[in-house]
Amino acid sequence: MSRVCSITGKRPKAGNQISHSQRHTKRKFKPNVKKKSVVIDGKKVKIKVSMRALRTLSKKGKV
Repeated sequence: MSRVCSITGKRPKAGNQISHSQRHTKRKFKPNVKKKSVVIDGKKVKIKVSMRALRTLSKKGKV
């Protein structure tokens, strides 16, 4: 499953994990993406949506 939000376009980012001794190793920051049913143009559609986008959709009454 690709972790890409279909609304905001959020996707995994690369960064550094920094230990207590300040050593840097590569890591990935993954967005919190869930499959949800959303009403678009009067139809229920399943989409992958980040939780930030889901909060916005529920605020507007689309979920």
